[in-house]
Amino acid sequence: MIEKNLPELVMLKRLIDEGGSHLEVAAPCSIAMDGREFPVYTIAMGNSGPDVPVLGFFGGIHGLERIGTQVLLSFLESLVARLRWDATLHQQLETMRLVFMPLVNPGGMWQATRSNPRGVDLMRNAPLSAREKVPFMLGGQRYSARLPWYRGAAHGPMELESQAVCDLVERELLSRQFSIALDCHSGFGLRDRIWFPHAHTKVPIEHLAEIGALEELFSQSYPNHNYVFEPQSRQYRTHGDLWDYLYLNGTSHTGRVFLPLTLEMGSWLWVKKNPRQLFNRVSMFNPTAAHRLQRVLRRHLVWFDFLMRAASSHGRWVPEGLLRKAQRRRALAQWYES
Repeated sequence: MIEKNLPELVMLKRLIDEGGSHLEVAAPCSIAMDGREFPVYTIAMGNSGPDVPVLGFFGGIHGLERIGTQVLLSFLESLVARLRWDATLHQQLETMRLVFMPLVNPGGMWQATRSNPRGVDLMRNAPLSAREKVPFMLGGQRYSARLPWYRGAAHGPMELESQAVCDLVERELLSRQFSIALDCHSGFGLRDRIWFPHAHTKVPIEHLAEIGALEELFSQSYPNHNYVFEPQSRQYRTHGDLWDYLYLNGTSHTGRVFLPLTLEMGSWLWVKKNPRQLFNRVSMFNPTAAHRLQRVLRRHLVWFDFLMRAASSHGRWVPEGLLRKAQRRRALAQWYES
């Protein structure tokens, strides 16, 4: 098997086989390198009707951050197992649709780089420039593909992997009136964070009230959670953010609600517990001890399950009218005025 040396891809293919007819599987592109072909898979399940809400899960955009793919594969493994016996799950999937793209950048994961095999950082690759000053290099650069955070050539086409993400989001999420996307990463801080747009500007997004309502709903339902919710711009700004690009293009002049979120797992905590991980570029972004890996793989299941319930039941909590204005004022005070 050509991808036998990439364990995450082997596991994904196994889950596809086990899911059988419950899953709709496609491979919108394939990445060739080292004499191998690495398919980029998309998986969908649930109601395909145009009127149901959709929840999308994405991971592995940065090849170094294997844990993002691994937590999604762990969740998908649970769903596939439950499809065999869980009537409640089948009832839930009748009211919504789930889509997965758990390994966006298999070439980068194969070669243990943040970028794809062409040296492009896929999260700096969208045709969108920041409105305000960005950190040097970190915010995206066009000096050289040999340097980190390379955006790709100006005015050139998006990378195959980036375009595959955009095509899936436009087809499956932005075609519905309500959708949520969660992109799983690691590498920032000592806390797990839930980031939301914008990344290219400090200006709040149009659907800040809905983001605030979702955060409040989660905090009320799980008051002991350990996530920090915040706009990404509160930490740093970047050029070319895929989710800003999709949000701006997909929600302008429409009544649809699209909430793109990023789970940024705090890998500094893993390094703090084992400083030797600093000397390995893969270990810097991933838990290496078996017990820590198991803990990470299970700790986010509550958040994933909550997002399924929130998407399916969005009609009961999405704010409208005066409540929406109040939620926006609360969110502005919480994230932009403090």
